[in-house]
Amino acid sequence: MNVPMEKDIALLSEVEVRAELERLAAEIRLHDDLYYNKDAPVISDSDYDELRRHNRLIEESFPHLIRSDSPSQQVGAVLSSGFRKVRHARPMLSLENAFTPQDVENFVSRIRRFLGLLEDDRVELVGEPKIDGLSASLRYQQGKFVLGLTRGDGIKGEDVTANLGTIEDIPQMLEGSDVPAVLEVRGEVYMTKDDFGHLNQIREQSDEPPFANPRNAAAGGLRQLDPAVTASRRLHFFAYGLGEVLQSKESAGIEYPLGATLIEVRKRLSSFGFTLNGPVCVHSDVTDIVSYYEDVVSNRAAFAFDLDGIVYKVNQLDWQSRLGAMSRSPRWAIAHKFPPEHATTLVKEIVVQVGRTGALTPVAELVPVTIGGVVVSRATLHNEDELRRKDIRSGDTVVVQRAGDVIPQILKVDLNKREANSQDFLFPENCPVCGSVATRGIGEAVRRCTGGLVCSAQAVERLRHFVSREAFDIGGLGEKQVESFWRDGLVTSPADIFKLKNSFKVLEGRDGWGKTSVRKLLSAIEDRRNISLERFIYALGIRQVGQSNALLLAHTYGSLGALIETIAEASDAKSGAYENLISIDGIGDQVVAELVGFFSQRNNMDMLVALTDEIKVEDFVGGSVASPVAGKTVVFTGSLSTMTRAEAKAQAQALGAKVAGSISKQTDYLVAGAETGSKLEKARNLGVHILTENEWRELLGVQGIV
Repeated sequence: MNVPMEKDIALLSEVEVRAELERLAAEIRLHDDLYYNKDAPVISDSDYDELRRHNRLIEESFPHLIRSDSPSQQVGAVLSSGFRKVRHARPMLSLENAFTPQDVENFVSRIRRFLGLLEDDRVELVGEPKIDGLSASLRYQQGKFVLGLTRGDGIKGEDVTANLGTIEDIPQMLEGSDVPAVLEVRGEVYMTKDDFGHLNQIREQSDEPPFANPRNAAAGGLRQLDPAVTASRRLHFFAYGLGEVLQSKESAGIEYPLGATLIEVRKRLSSFGFTLNGPVCVHSDVTDIVSYYEDVVSNRAAFAFDLDGIVYKVNQLDWQSRLGAMSRSPRWAIAHKFPPEHATTLVKEIVVQVGRTGALTPVAELVPVTIGGVVVSRATLHNEDELRRKDIRSGDTVVVQRAGDVIPQILKVDLNKREANSQDFLFPENCPVCGSVATRGIGEAVRRCTGGLVCSAQAVERLRHFVSREAFDIGGLGEKQVESFWRDGLVTSPADIFKLKNSFKVLEGRDGWGKTSVRKLLSAIEDRRNISLERFIYALGIRQVGQSNALLLAHTYGSLGALIETIAEASDAKSGAYENLISIDGIGDQVVAELVGFFSQRNNMDMLVALTDEIKVEDFVGGSVASPVAGKTVVFTGSLSTMTRAEAKAQAQALGAKVAGSISKQTDYLVAGAETGSKLEKARNLGVHILTENEWRELLGVQGIV
C-alpha cells in the first residue's frame, strides 16, 4: 500500500487544511489499528511517520483548525481498547515556542508586565534541554508507583502503568521518608541514539522495516499491549516537573513541600530516585540564557538522545502559580526551538489566493526543494506590503526557510542572479476569483475581496466554516460535499443546509449517495437545530471574532436578540450601547467595527432571519464556577498593591466575572486601587458598588492586606 502524495503545507486554504487534516486523521487511525491492535501493518514505519509528521506540521501552521480527534491530541498514539482513558489530576499543557533571542526577551518582558515587576527586578529562569520524546505522568501514593499515563489530549491520557513499570529509570518506590502522600511526576519517555540504532539493526535482520526516529520507536514501544515488548525497547525516562502534589502529615501547611524553586524541586526528585535531564542553567540575564542555548546547539550531536530545543521555566514556584496558564500553555514556560534549516530555489510564479474572510494573500510557487526532510514547493509572501518590501519576483533565486521547522517563508532574494528582464509583481485591485473590488482598510496590510457570498472562494469556505467542528459541527458535510452542494445550487446560504430534508430524492440520486448516507446526513443536520449562542456567533465567520471573542460576547449579552439589538445601537459611536460593547475587556474598536459592519449589511441580516427560522439559538449558559462574582461585571482602576491589573483580571474571569474596561450602568463592581482617575467619579455618579483592593480580596475569600 502506498502513502498518497501529501499536499504542500504553505498557505493551504482553510478548506484544504480541514480536508487534509480529516484525511490524515482517518488514515492514521486506520494504520494505528492495523499496527498496534491487529499486528498487520500495510505501510512501512517511515511512511507512517511521514503521515504523523505531515499532520503535526499542518496543525502547527493552522492551530485553530486542530481536530478534537487529531493524532496530535493523542500524542501520536492509538487509543486502543487495551488501554483505559484516565483524566489527569492537573492538565498536561503544551508550550509556546520561541525562535529568536528577541522572542526570549519578549517572554521575560511579558512575565515582568504580568507580575508588575520593575525593569531591574530579577526574573530567574531555569533552562533545560528539550528531549524529543513522549510525555508521561507518574502518580505515586505513599511513595508507591500506582498509575502512569500518556499525555493524551492533555485532559485525559492512556493508562500505560504496566509498560512504564518496565522502564528502569522509573522507581517503583520512592526513596526517603519525607515523600508527599500523593506525588505526580511529569517527564519524558525517550530512546537513546545507540539503543535506536540497535533496535533498527534487529528489525532489519528480522526483515522488519526500520523506525524513522527514536521518538517514534519510543512512542510505539510505550503503547504495546504486551509490556514485555515495551521492556525490549530499552526505554528511558527523564523527570522534568510536577503534577498534583498532596502533602503528607509531616509537611502539612507547607505551601511548596518539595521546595520553593524549580531547582529545589529537581534536587528533591533526584533524591527520590529519578533521573533528570541536563545540563541545566539558572540565569536571570537573557544574554546568559541565550549563551547556554547556543552552547547546547553547538554540542547537540554529542548528546546521547535527540533534542529539539531548550525549555525555559520561571524558577520561583510562587511566581509560576501567579502567572498561571492560558488555554493551551503555561505563562511561565517557553520552548526555544533550534534554528530552522535553509535552502535555495527558484520562484516559478506568484499567485494570489483568496481566503474565507476575503483576504488576498500572495504565494510563491517554488521549484520543489527539500528542507529538513520535507519537500517545500510553496511559500507565503504574507501581503502586498511584504511582497514589495522583499521585492520578490517570478524567476528570482531565493533563500527559503521553514520557520521553527514548520512554516515555509522566503528570507531573501539573490539579486546577483536576477534576470535582466525581471518585472515587478503587480498586486491585483480586484478579486482574482470573482472580480469584485478588493479594498484595504485604514492602517491594514491586507487587501480583501468585497464579494462576500457572491465570491465562490469565500462562499464555500464560509459555509465550510459554518459547519466546522467548533461551529455547528455537522458531520458528513466536508469540503467536497459543501463545494458540490454549493456548485449545484443546493446550499448557497446557511439556512439552505436545514432545508436539505426537502431534497431527499435529489440527494439520493447523486453520485456516491444512497438512502442510508442521506439519512445519516439529514440526521446530523437535525441534531444541530439547537445551538449554543457562543457557537452560533463563531459560526457566522465574522472577521476578528474567533472562539474567544464569541464566548465573551455570549457571556456579556446572553441572547442573540440582545446582541443584535446592542450592535444595531452601537452603530452610533456616541451611544451607550457602543460604550458598553467596547468596554468589554478583549473587545477593541476594530472588533466592534467588524461587528457593526457585519450586522449592518442587509444581506447578512436577511441570512440571519432565514437561518433563525430554521434553528433555535439557545441563550448563553455560564460555566459551573461558584463564586460571589460569577456573572458580575467588574472594572479595575488605579494601581493595585498585591497584584498586577493583568493578574486581577485573569483571577476575576477565572471566577466567572465579566471584566470590562470602562464604567457603565451595567457595571456591578469597581475595584479601585491607588491613583484612580475618572472611572471612580463616574462610578459614584452611577451608583456602582465601589470596592477597595482589600475589600475585593475579602469578597473573593482571599486573605486581606495586613
